[in-house]
Amino acid sequence: MKQIAQNKTTPVLKKRLFIGLILFTITFIEFCWSVGDFPERISRGYLDCTVSESVYLMSLQIAVFLTIVFLLLSLIKKIYLKSTIKQILLISIWGFLNYIVFIDSESPWSTYYFEEEFLYTISFSIVPVLVLAIAVIVSINYISRIKKHNNKNISLKKPFV
Repeated sequence: MKQIAQNKTTPVLKKRLFIGLILFTITFIEFCWSVGDFPERISRGYLDCTVSESVYLMSLQIAVFLTIVFLLLSLIKKIYLKSTIKQILLISIWGFLNYIVFIDSESPWSTYYFEEEFLYTISFSIVPVLVLAIAVIVSINYISRIKKHNNKNISLKKPFV
């Protein structure tokens, strides 16, 4: 009985870790793509590190947060509703964090109004955010279906007696 529970737990943990790794990687790529030449500048919030180092830490935190949220969203059975919620969540979080990176790296060294900051952030991050959000959702749904299909085949096998 203990081995059956362990056999079911291990693939689920591997799947969650793999999804977390995908979220971290694509979040880091999204930040690097959308912020352009900001990574070499000094961060306003952390004067001892560059923006790329703070983006690395933000990507790690966002990956952990989104993995937990996506785990909770896996309880929803309607796949289109679940994918829509994930898409809206990714777009809003990435857009907000792109705005934070812009404020942290570019805005303090210039004079920007809120509207200019917002429009600048949207204009430079709309393509990376949309392209990579779609890529994340498609890859996560693909991984979930493959693993779910493999788990059904594993659960049909009888344990050794």
